[in-house]
Amino acid sequence: MSDTLVYKKGRIHDVVCKPLGKFLDERGWLTELFRSDELEPSVMPAMAYISMTLPGVARGPHEHVDQTDLFCFMGPSNFKVYLWDARPDSPSCGVKQVLYAGADAPMMVIVPPGVVHAYRNVGLESGIVFNAPNRLYAGEGKRETVDEIRHEELVDSPFQLD
Repeated sequence: MSDTLVYKKGRIHDVVCKPLGKFLDERGWLTELFRSDELEPSVMPAMAYISMTLPGVARGPHEHVDQTDLFCFMGPSNFKVYLWDARPDSPSCGVKQVLYAGADAPMMVIVPPGVVHAYRNVGLESGIVFNAPNRLYAGEGKRETVDEIRHEELVDSPFQLD
């Protein structure tokens, strides 16, 4: 399936990108990362975590069989986000989409199952990423197999970061 595809540039069906606004006042700022009244029930988060990525470092590419990720890129750095649609039944199968998100363009990105994804910190300082997936990592009580197909160490992977 995904190993034989040549990915072309475009927009991926079912990937949701939403700019995140900052509400400023004399105390600082506040951003709503997501609201339950704006999400489809199937992507409602089951957990949340934040990660810190050093400058120049990438996470991924990997994909999930059942899990949807809800990423929020706020800063203080910027990220290059890579997406590949490897879903054979998707109208955008074979499409690669690249986004820039973070301090200069705060953004929420919803990545459905079967969309291979990665991101690289392209800034000069450490960057923070918030993720609220709709599945628990390793299932209830961390007793299940992790829903992750990793592509980062495959020599001939079609999922290359530049």
